[in-house]
Amino acid sequence: MLITFPVFDNHVRVIRIFAPNYWSMLKIGVLGAGHLGKIHIKLLLELSDKYEFIGFYDPNDENAQSAIETYKVARFDSIDAILAEVDCIDIVTPTLSHFTCASAALRSSKHVFIEKPVTETVDEARKLINLAHEAGVKVQVGHVERFNPAFQAALPYFNKPMFIETHRLAQFNPRGTDVPVVLDLMIHDLDAILSVVKSPVKRISASGVSVVSDTPDIANARIEFENGCVANLTASRISMKNMRKSRFFQKDAYISVDFLDKELEVVSMIDVEGEPDPFDIVFDMGEGKPIKKILFDKPDLEPINAIKEELSSFHDAIVNDTVPIVPLEDGYLALDVAQQIVDKLKASTALVGQ
Repeated sequence: MLITFPVFDNHVRVIRIFAPNYWSMLKIGVLGAGHLGKIHIKLLLELSDKYEFIGFYDPNDENAQSAIETYKVARFDSIDAILAEVDCIDIVTPTLSHFTCASAALRSSKHVFIEKPVTETVDEARKLINLAHEAGVKVQVGHVERFNPAFQAALPYFNKPMFIETHRLAQFNPRGTDVPVVLDLMIHDLDAILSVVKSPVKRISASGVSVVSDTPDIANARIEFENGCVANLTASRISMKNMRKSRFFQKDAYISVDFLDKELEVVSMIDVEGEPDPFDIVFDMGEGKPIKKILFDKPDLEPINAIKEELSSFHDAIVNDTVPIVPLEDGYLALDVAQQIVDKLKASTALVGQ
């Protein structure tokens, strides 16, 4: 939408037109001041060239007092009160309350950043999509691994990967055990895979074990896509060491993305034209086939704060009227596949118990 202002130049009335990003500063508030919520508050305060931080709402007095003492920020006494003062809202509350918070914001026509998983149920996510369309606002989901520098650097190398293997292993932490490991950890890799494999899901199989909590703490899922690609995902929150690594295999290339150490390795093969260099690593593919040369690439990556990057991109999507890098629809797709995996885990657990 364009906004016009009457301006008088030499007594002549002129209409000047300004684009939506004329006001680049956005008033923002945060819902939820727990561990992750306080990280968001800190980073939004640092993004002072993009956001004017208005305050936060959290019904938990301990969380609230900690945020006030640490960051000297204002606390609001209700969701409605903070929504009345902001252009956009950052939802960092427990997943069970995501739908309530986001629907209130969308009905107030506020832009919404919402942490993953987008909602507790797929039906709630679908309802948010409808509300967002009606409100005509931007919604971005906090799938932060999309902003990991290793994954960002890998994007130009992807060319129809046909086999993907991921391992996301974490040492035990009671925080997050209220949901299955699929929704706690694996959903990161699901979102990344779905953003790379542009094909509908054909078949899902899964198995898992509950070790220390009431829901699976370790799980494996196999996803088959209609284009023939297969993804094998493992997630665990009871491991001895942390690991967040994904491997993508495609014609003439192997791509390894280390989300934890923020490293990218690419091994690729190209045809050799003429005589190969004596220092090249080459493969003779047989009679009548071109000789292949192996290339190793491990680019140096600039260290960045991925959460800060996603919050910055949320601002840019609003002021430039562009689609967020992780739109609400992507959050819905990741949750939909995750829920199918959870359902498979429940079915396999029931069979084991018979």
